Amino acid sequence: MNPDLATRVADLEAYVTNGTPKALMTSGPGHNAWMMTSAALVLFMTLPGLALFYGGLVRRKNVLSVLAQCLGCAGVVTILWWAVGYSLTFASGSPVLGSLKFALLKAVTSAPNGDYAAWVSQNVFAMYQLMFAIITPALIIGAIAERMKYNAMMAFIVAWMFVVYFPLAHMVWGVDGLMNGVWNPNAAIKAIDFAGGTVVHMSSGWSALVLCLILGKRTGFGKRAFLPHSLVLTMVGTGMLWVGWYGFNAGSAVAADGIAANAFTTTTLAAAVAATVWPALEWITKRRPTVLGFCSGAVAGLVVITPASGFVTPTSAVLIGVLAGVVPFLACNKLKAFFNYDDALDTFGVHGVGGTLGALVTGFFATPEVNSNLKTNLAGVVGKTLWVEQLKAMGLTLSLSVLATTVLAYAIKFTLGLRPSPDAEEQGLDGTDHGEAGYHPEEGGYHGEETGAGGPVSAPALAKTSV
Repeated sequence: MNPDLATRVADLEAYVTNGTPKALMTSGPGHNAWMMTSAALVLFMTLPGLALFYGGLVRRKNVLSVLAQCLGCAGVVTILWWAVGYSLTFASGSPVLGSLKFALLKAVTSAPNGDYAAWVSQNVFAMYQLMFAIITPALIIGAIAERMKYNAMMAFIVAWMFVVYFPLAHMVWGVDGLMNGVWNPNAAIKAIDFAGGTVVHMSSGWSALVLCLILGKRTGFGKRAFLPHSLVLTMVGTGMLWVGWYGFNAGSAVAADGIAANAFTTTTLAAAVAATVWPALEWITKRRPTVLGFCSGAVAGLVVITPASGFVTPTSAVLIGVLAGVVPFLACNKLKAFFNYDDALDTFGVHGVGGTLGALVTGFFATPEVNSNLKTNLAGVVGKTLWVEQLKAMGLTLSLSVLATTVLAYAIKFTLGLRPSPDAEEQGLDGTDHGEAGYHPEEGGYHGEETGAGGPVSAPALAKTSV
């Protein structure tokens, strides 16, 4: 039976306002277009955004190793996502993990999955969420850069996705997830995370810290400077991350609606404020602002606003930006020096600390005036004890990430081995892991080498990596 005119008009209005249709069950072109664009933007964050950001921060002899690890993440995680990852994350199942209902993307078609979006094709939704799954383990690369073998890193990522990411993403975003306070009325922990403060940044950041501690410091750490070989690449990567983050945060509305517009606004404000505060602190403490400070501040602002972006006002976003410029700055400049750990590219300082901070402040600043969905199952919590629920979610995320990473890292250490030999590490992972070099300056005529004070220094013969 065809719907009457009133129902058809109501469905048209639902499409415009991103409401629930009465009869029409099809994807909407505007919402689908925005989500496909957002998926591309989030992939752009990893390839080439994060690859260039991290690649510029390492020494020239390790630049390709970072790029290879980012590319490896994209390939391996995509295969896992198709096989079982999407299903374990977004199919209904238990409060901790989904099921195999959508394994091999079975029945994931252009029709919407009403559990998550009324107007977006499920295959588009699946591809959008895939991009989050790709960048999360890629963030870990920053902490262990220049000293972890490629095969060990890939093995770790495969295991980590099953033990940490898939369960955690289901618990936070799955329709029956343990910590999905917005949409699951039976959630044991009534927490909120708009775009990945716990799922992406806390999980990767805390895992990165544990992994870098087990791995140990780079050879020569504390005895010689490890200078970025190209802050130009890092600056370009930062710009790409900032642009891509609009897909990350605004896209998490899973619609082209007012909530997406708010997330777009708050993302801009927090990033800009933090990108101003961080170098200002450098100016005060070190008498000059640095380009690296601008880049670090921008990324920190983007990280901290992520879980709050679709829940807070613009003014709250400015305050969050200030906190994002101060707290991760102290973590990277004071905390790391005090405990003397080798978080090579400050993954923990920015993503671990920033993601934890963002998850907490979301509990204080979230308001139904911005996102009326907070009234659905959280009316008695928002503005009262939501921050307590956030603490519970943070504790579970931290515990899972730390314990799982500890077990996985030691398992790989005693089987494949985590590190290359000291000689291989000194030569650089570009040569030992990939047999290539990122640069071949014609005037120097050298391959896979570092430049010393007196000019190019010849690289030793390829060294064998340790097992």
